[in-house]
Amino acid sequence: MSEQRFRLYDAAALAPVIQRMARQVLALLDETPTVMVGVLRRGAPLADRLQQAIHAIDPARAPTRMDLLVKRYADDLTLLHPDTRLEAPAQACDILRGHRVVVVDDVLYQGFSLLRVCDWLRDCNAAQVHTAVLVDRRRARIPIVADIVGLTLEIAPTDVIECNVPPYETDFAVDVWRPGT
Repeated sequence: MSEQRFRLYDAAALAPVIQRMARQVLALLDETPTVMVGVLRRGAPLADRLQQAIHAIDPARAPTRMDLLVKRYADDLTLLHPDTRLEAPAQACDILRGHRVVVVDDVLYQGFSLLRVCDWLRDCNAAQVHTAVLVDRRRARIPIVADIVGLTLEIAPTDVIECNVPPYETDFAVDVWRPGT
């Protein structure tokens, strides 16, 4: 059987999802300074989209932005690193100390990346940590959940959720990729 791809959500269908997620982020905010941290790769442009949506709703409360490189899997879910790698900008902990942090990633799959970021932020003494994902696959192997979930997609274990996010892809979309045998 050859591989198959299915488009589940296009940009028009994802626009209200991003708006809903932005409102959920705003509901978490108070006077604590807030930083929105995008998990590279696709979590970073998603964080930009959320930040823009928040700014459109309430410009005074739009969080500042930062990105982290966190890697365990390749895009096809092949294991790249036995331990989840995290690379942060110099002085990142100094910037995040005492701040509310909203971590944004594209897909919550097994939870290793999100847990690694949350552990690191705890060590940085972030005031509060919240997590937001565009898609939750409901397959986490460790006890971690996202505070804000755009879409919940329960698919076959061998299928792959592909979040297509510019600038890495042309169209903003969510697809399912079914590898061939």
